[in-house]
Amino acid sequence: MVTDPTIGQSLPTFARRTGFHAWNRFAAVNDEFVDIHMDDEAGRGAGYPGAFGMGNLQWAWLHCLLRQWIEASGGRIVAVSCQFRAPSLKDREVRANGLVTAVRRGEREVHVDLDIWTEDEEGSRLAPGKATVAFPLS
Repeated sequence: MVTDPTIGQSLPTFARRTGFHAWNRFAAVNDEFVDIHMDDEAGRGAGYPGAFGMGNLQWAWLHCLLRQWIEASGGRIVAVSCQFRAPSLKDREVRANGLVTAVRRGEREVHVDLDIWTEDEEGSRLAPGKATVAFPLS
């Protein structure tokens, strides 16, 4: 439970293994059966070592990171943005991370700004972004 967010605080990492199982579930829910995400030959044809994950799945994992952090405290997501800089390649771990950059206390809520990002096993940032969450004052 988040009780007193502080600048420089790291969020607990949200990690998932990439590959056809994760991509297929995401594609089924979002009707995103695109060859480059399902077929290694199509991925290679696009200039990658094989099939690669959907950018929006990284965006969803960033949402999961935030929800995991705020859920027990009754918080809410105010804003999320990210830029897709690199694909998530098959059979790798993708980690969603966050770092508190600002805390603003209002009359009824505490607003927390964060740098958020996904990264691969080597620590290369795939989708850097920003987020703001709000917690009710108790």
